[in-house]
Amino acid sequence: MDTSRHPASETASNTQLNNSTQTLTPPRMATGIEGLDNVLQGGFPANRIYLVEGEHGTGKTTLALQFLMEGIRKGEMGLYVTLSETRDELQAVAHAHEWNLDGVSIHELLPSGDTLKPESQYTIFHPSEVELSETTAAVLEIVERTNPTRIVFDSLSEMRLLARDSLRYRRQILALKQYFIGRQCTVLLLDDKTSDAHDLQLQSIVHGVLSLEHLALEYGADRRRLRVIKMRGSKFRGGYHDFNIETGGVKVFPRLVASEHHPHFERGEVTSDVPELDALLGGGLGRGSSTLVIGPAGSGKSTLCAQFVAATAARGEKAAVFIFDEIISTYTSRAARTGTDLQGYIDDGLISLKQIDPAELAPGEFAQTVADAVVREGARTVVIDSLNGYMNAMPEEHFLTIQMHELLTYLNQQGIVTLLVLAQHGFLGTSMATPVDVSYLADNVLMLRYFEAAGAVRRALSVIKKRSGAHEDTIRELAITSQGIRVGEPLTRFQGVLTGVPIYGAMNTPLPLIEEANDTV
Repeated sequence: MDTSRHPASETASNTQLNNSTQTLTPPRMATGIEGLDNVLQGGFPANRIYLVEGEHGTGKTTLALQFLMEGIRKGEMGLYVTLSETRDELQAVAHAHEWNLDGVSIHELLPSGDTLKPESQYTIFHPSEVELSETTAAVLEIVERTNPTRIVFDSLSEMRLLARDSLRYRRQILALKQYFIGRQCTVLLLDDKTSDAHDLQLQSIVHGVLSLEHLALEYGADRRRLRVIKMRGSKFRGGYHDFNIETGGVKVFPRLVASEHHPHFERGEVTSDVPELDALLGGGLGRGSSTLVIGPAGSGKSTLCAQFVAATAARGEKAAVFIFDEIISTYTSRAARTGTDLQGYIDDGLISLKQIDPAELAPGEFAQTVADAVVREGARTVVIDSLNGYMNAMPEEHFLTIQMHELLTYLNQQGIVTLLVLAQHGFLGTSMATPVDVSYLADNVLMLRYFEAAGAVRRALSVIKKRSGAHEDTIRELAITSQGIRVGEPLTRFQGVLTGVPIYGAMNTPLPLIEEANDTV
């Protein structure tokens, strides 16, 4: 009989289709690590088996415990089967992170002290032929008894040694995989990569592979990063992602992808509250733009940025300043000597000053810190002082341009006014050089120079580039006084100011320089 059009058959067929769809797209199981869940697009797909590999000290155990505790928080049974670490060692890890593992079922499958006695040694069979079967049986018995939703198996290196050959080891893992999937379990297999050769066969068996790395730099703190090598049938954020192990667990800093962030913001010009400077900039700096402030040491780059930060706070908006090259007290005291009271705005919560130690900071962590200042703290102006210090935080210099491009694009799309300080090598003349060329990444470029006039060293300011609109192409004198920064009229009678030794056109006329310029700080 033809049942293709029978209502009951159609209902059964639809049910099978829905069940098949649910099987192909399992729900995500959160790890309890916010950044890692972001990388995994919500967490591990449920009811699958995953490999977490990394050398000793990369954080595999810490990550696994967080995974189990997240399940306990959601009312799911968690099981930690250990072949290498004792219960006391796991409790010590938890104590270091101020965790309570009371809800996690921990089972040790470690050799007892009796195995050291002669009568306990195997004489006919190889140990692997006996111990592997016993270990596997013990694992299955524990799972049957506890019926967990989340399982951590630590570690595969012990299982690999018991199996003795790769064929038996692969078959054992395949059997465990089928067993766990049949019980609707999500399993993390930890591997410390102690085998002589990297086991690619294991990666082909599991549903996903998470690789943890521990990098020792020539100077500064060690860096850790992770990468999702494989996640079968599921989307994830590729590439390397920096992470730290802090009190409280693993903290992952997902790689910033600017194209994923497109909020709407109102465009407009942001002023500095210095009319001459705003005129030089053609009205101010546009929201959603980045400005590179470039010049030799001591030319006033940080002071100029501090003026924009103070003007932002005066409008009731928040600003964030990231300092690489000096301490916070020095930064605020120098601003106070130039007539800019940053401390009052800091006390009111309008300005956030963060001192960055490049020797201790990973690039991904810095990008996340900047993003948090924008999203969580509401900063509308961001200052990075300086790019020279930021370069020192990079493990390899040629990655700076790529990461800076992503960061600046992200900030621009958030409507942020970003100011970047870059110190040049040298003081006068045409021998000025920059450690890295990022001028093409910035929307605006402000250049500061020293020049000699009337027996004194003075400062000049000019706008070299502005993408969002017109600007003056003149060169103006900049003076830093106890009452704040002052910008003079265009130096129209000078030639060669940017060379450091200008020529004045009419020698019998008083030099058109800022009066009281000697009242500098």
